[in-house]
Amino acid sequence: MTELTLSKAIGTGLRRALEQDDKVVLMGEDIGALGGVFRVTDGLQRDFGPDRVMDMPLAEAGIIGLAVGLAFKGYRPVCEIQFDGFIYPGFDQIVAQVAKLHYRTAGAVRMPLTIRVPYGGGIGAVEHHSESPEAYFTHTSGLRVVTCSTPQDAHTMIRQAIACDDPVLFFEPKRRYWTKGEVDEDFAFPMEQARVVVTGTDATVVAYGPLVATALDAATAASDEGISLEVIDLRSLSPVDFDTVEASVRKTGRLVITHEAQQFGGLGAELAASITDRCFLHLEAPPARVTGFDVPYPAARLEEHFLPDLDRILDAVDRVLGRTNSLTGWSS
Repeated sequence: MTELTLSKAIGTGLRRALEQDDKVVLMGEDIGALGGVFRVTDGLQRDFGPDRVMDMPLAEAGIIGLAVGLAFKGYRPVCEIQFDGFIYPGFDQIVAQVAKLHYRTAGAVRMPLTIRVPYGGGIGAVEHHSESPEAYFTHTSGLRVVTCSTPQDAHTMIRQAIACDDPVLFFEPKRRYWTKGEVDEDFAFPMEQARVVVTGTDATVVAYGPLVATALDAATAASDEGISLEVIDLRSLSPVDFDTVEASVRKTGRLVITHEAQQFGGLGAELAASITDRCFLHLEAPPARVTGFDVPYPAARLEEHFLPDLDRILDAVDRVLGRTNSLTGWSS
């Protein structure tokens, strides 16, 4: 067991993948000599050379396009998109080519391609540097979409993503890059499975990526008032482990979903709809969503008002429990 930051845990996972399979190659803007803007790939080009850790031009479509060709040839390319909002120039390649090739070729072609995307806010950066575009890709059949919230998951899941024969969008919560935790390199937990982080009986809170830590803070704060929250780290955003969420909601009867992305058309809407279908007779209240607002990502001075926080999650918990809250203003 080693204590690592989340960013270092990803870097260590990339190093292990490079060591264990000479078909693994890393590609991205400034990932080589600089080690990436967040230093996730620091030292990898020095140790594995520029042919396996490649600095690329500022052209995301070119990076993804080259990766498609490498995957065709049996390589396992890992592309870094420097910031979340920079992924859009490569969007056509991802949704029209990467996601479709296995189906288009009746299974003859695999796309073992991993796309790393630092995402989310909390670092005081503006649009294109703090966005949460995951719903675009969960809507696209043929892609796996995952995100980590702890150093252990960061290390394990990046290695699993690279080893996977399917294309994987690997979303990294950049404001948690400096979170520290114990990492066991031999630990294994299925990449597509959600995890119950805290057990509870009164309401289920589903979070992923950067907001798992906030949901855990909410569970601690709620316990001071005698409210028992069950917190689930979704981990895989496509496919979703509905079985774990359903089992929890059948027990608690109440569901709160939180993510940084805007509410309309977000992953929370799909979770709420699907769990309502599955658990309608067990729900004691409509599912509540705690999300970013339906506006472009704001300037840094407004960021704390945009991002879901402890108080907003607790307010949603009050709402599903029928307690006094900011939306309804009544108490049962």
